[in-house]
Amino acid sequence: MNAHDGMYIGGEWRAAAGGDTIAVLNPVDEQVIGHVPAGTAEDVDAAVRAARAALPGWAATPPAERAAGLAALRDRLVARKDEIAETISAELGAPLPFAQAVQTGLPIAIAGSYAELAASYSFEEKVGNSTVYQEPVGVVGAITPWNYPLHQIVNKVAPALAAGCTVVLKPAEDTPLTAQLFAEAVHEVGLPAGVFNLVTGLGPVAGQALAEHEGVDLVSFTGSTAVGKQIGATAGAAVKRVALELGGKSANVILPTADLAKAVNVGVANVMGNSGQTCSAWTRMLVHTDRYDEAVELASAAAAKYTVGDRVGPLVNAKQLARVRGYIEKGVEEGARIVAGGAEAPLEQGYYVSPTIFADVTPEMAIAQEEIFGPVVSIIRYEDEDDALRIANGTVYGLAGGVWAGDEAEAVAFARRMDTGQVDINGGRFNPLAPFGGYKQSGVGRELGVHGLTEYLQTKSLQF
Repeated sequence: MNAHDGMYIGGEWRAAAGGDTIAVLNPVDEQVIGHVPAGTAEDVDAAVRAARAALPGWAATPPAERAAGLAALRDRLVARKDEIAETISAELGAPLPFAQAVQTGLPIAIAGSYAELAASYSFEEKVGNSTVYQEPVGVVGAITPWNYPLHQIVNKVAPALAAGCTVVLKPAEDTPLTAQLFAEAVHEVGLPAGVFNLVTGLGPVAGQALAEHEGVDLVSFTGSTAVGKQIGATAGAAVKRVALELGGKSANVILPTADLAKAVNVGVANVMGNSGQTCSAWTRMLVHTDRYDEAVELASAAAAKYTVGDRVGPLVNAKQLARVRGYIEKGVEEGARIVAGGAEAPLEQGYYVSPTIFADVTPEMAIAQEEIFGPVVSIIRYEDEDDALRIANGTVYGLAGGVWAGDEAEAVAFARRMDTGQVDINGGRFNPLAPFGGYKQSGVGRELGVHGLTEYLQTKSLQF
């Protein structure tokens, strides 16, 4: 059987329970590039049963052996990295250099980091007259989004496997081909049957069935806050562990002492990467009123360098395109001023939006409060530092952010007062070992590094 017309359950590709399929489109030219089965509750049940059956054996496997399995998986991903990048480029529309470096290179590094962590992490400790064991939480239902198809899978599957859990993955319906390649890599490595299982399907059908399944011990979901709330409610009713990585409306705070040109240019680049389809993107640029006009000019010039179709890919689908255009139109209606881009279609085909910069944005506007998920930056002025902090913290989200200042200590002092899960100081680099996750409605739990591993562990104390 061609992998593309089956589910990966219990160590083999098998036919789906039903006959429905999902068409996968290339958002660059809107052409169908493949079909995958639309999984049902029956498929999810078969996958969860396979994961449950595999759990005792995998949980009892020495961590060093689990580490070796993850290292072998990383090596398989390395061997197939060009094919993976081309697949991500085809189903997401990401420009190939970005698909290679970020969409493929980063998760491969993270897979390697969990191979190392599984080998080095201490799963037991002595506390007074007790021995405290860290044990796998059980069967993990992983529900991943389309914006970083491989990265989001690895962020969940690698730490879960390192912890000794077994997994059922339900990837986003827009980018399931990458998930199938990941399943092929798992199969080639020869991990025990049932340790990793893949069910493709629609969120409201297969995703819902996985979140509700009584055989799932932890649901790890990345996606919208609205769906995250539903999954949290479902899990709460069953007293089931949950990890939620949700939306963001991150602030890029440029303090008066900052290198303005660098802060603005890096800030625009941060949003244009992946066409703005990044939950942690710095979509609000906060600038002191004295330097505001200069910042608007710099941002407009920066946006002009991002040519559509070359540096900036399309949005993932027609629905997202309509959503982003709707927000741009709403920004204009609310009185914001477009200084670059706009809602008009830049190309005759493909789900493209021009890199768009809004000036004269006030904090209560929809474009300053709601997650747009497109290449749109809102530039907001502030009067003083307290005003900047009030604006930065004035949304329901708290995922990421940036702070720029001439003095690092000044930037750190401001960042410590922000209600957000991670802040880059003067353009600090992304660290794949540091915890990633949000405050407030941006989520529950953390991914990456040790914090990402402990998410999949539960503790047991033995007293002597």
